[in-house]
Amino acid sequence: MSRVLSLYLPYWPTERLRRTSGSGAPGREVPLVLKGVERGKRVVTAVDDLAQKIGVRPGMAIVKAQALFSDLVLMDADPREDAQALERLALWALRLSPVVAADPPDGLVIDTTGADHLHGGEANMIETVTRRLSETGITAVPTLADTWGAAHALARFGRSVSPITPPGETAQVLLDLPVASLRLSPALVDSLRGLGFERISDLASQPRAPLTLRFGPELGRRLDQAFGREREPIKAAVEAKTIRVERVFAEPIGAPETIRRYALKLIVQLCDALEVAGLGVRTADLLCQRVDNRVESVRIGTARPLRDVKQLTRLLGDKLDTVDPGFGIEVMSLAATLTEPLGARQLHSSLIGPDTPDVGSLVDILANRLGENTIERPCPAASDLPERSVQWISPMSAVKTPWAHDWKRPTRLLPRPEAIEVLALLPDSPPRTFKWRGIRRRVMQADGPERVFGEWWKRDPELESIRDYYYLVDETGKRYWVFRMGDGEFDATGDQSWYMHGLFA
Repeated sequence: MSRVLSLYLPYWPTERLRRTSGSGAPGREVPLVLKGVERGKRVVTAVDDLAQKIGVRPGMAIVKAQALFSDLVLMDADPREDAQALERLALWALRLSPVVAADPPDGLVIDTTGADHLHGGEANMIETVTRRLSETGITAVPTLADTWGAAHALARFGRSVSPITPPGETAQVLLDLPVASLRLSPALVDSLRGLGFERISDLASQPRAPLTLRFGPELGRRLDQAFGREREPIKAAVEAKTIRVERVFAEPIGAPETIRRYALKLIVQLCDALEVAGLGVRTADLLCQRVDNRVESVRIGTARPLRDVKQLTRLLGDKLDTVDPGFGIEVMSLAATLTEPLGARQLHSSLIGPDTPDVGSLVDILANRLGENTIERPCPAASDLPERSVQWISPMSAVKTPWAHDWKRPTRLLPRPEAIEVLALLPDSPPRTFKWRGIRRRVMQADGPERVFGEWWKRDPELESIRDYYYLVDETGKRYWVFRMGDGEFDATGDQSWYMHGLFA
């Protein structure tokens, strides 16, 4: 089943104008209205959120808008630039899915089928894209549904509906929406309302033939597209400079081995084109245009620039099984949607010593199977506190910071320290026995303490805080890392309680 995300940008013209005007943009504290000419009259073409709150609406006469609020900031609308900027925003959104298109005049449409797991699921994907748009000053209303028509309608008219419509429940939530949500012409909407058709449920219960005879094929087509009875292809946005190879078939193909064979040929062609350009691919999208106008997409990503045919074939081959050819594929295209410079590299020889192990291919395979944000590696951080001394970074990052301490560190650090019961000869002595998780253990060997002071510049409670860490070995040979709060002498440094913080292999 397809999944389509619609991003409705209710204040797109005014927000675009503010973002591009720089220091000359009107302040956020004043209402902004864009004006144009329709049928010889000066009317409002777009408003921001403040102007909308005081009652100004698109289509309203400028004179009436100024009567509502005399201090309106009026600026000329530029529909052409709005459309071009929307196309550029669609190119930016290609990081979410291979199939993204502008949905003019105020939205984007994204086919997220099979791509949501790369972003941590549908909810996390929606949260990420809306947050990133908000950080750049763009308000977005997201809605995810089974069809483009349904997602478009729910984003603009279904404010009380959840942003994510579960698969298979699209038809039910559409029934209560007004007929204007079907992307019909204003004249057709007025005609339907004149006959008493206010909601989609009023139309869905009517015979199709009389509706088509009276209103033409547009009404039936929009209904079928919204309910998923008719396919509505999304023409993916493509950057002009994108390196792309394509194969058009005289007869549609559908056999898995045939799809795999032609995908390999496209990879070879793409790598040749990348080599000429001196580039390596970071993200590649395979688009398969089916005979029913549906596009099946596969996206692969790499941790570093790559144009190795063997590695790209393996990455793409792992995902080709997800392609549903339907009644056949007419066109296959492979595009390097994200590239980086990649020059020639000197090959190593066994005569000059062993080569450094290359984990890039392993990282690529895991990231494409599990999601690009799920693969990380630990890196030292400038902190003496164990829970703050490690940060997680990209597995292929070039950061090589050495560890800042000489003491042993456990291979497994507990998510949070766990309280233990300790028997020691003196308050500042190492434990002789300790009880952890209901089991009492006898200490055969102890080393320490390693004193760690609190980071007073981060939190006031750490101003005098002290931890004394001990390395312990019990009678079975298991090794532990425990600490005592305080120095064993002054109460201000800690309450002398003991905690388990890590385990050694």
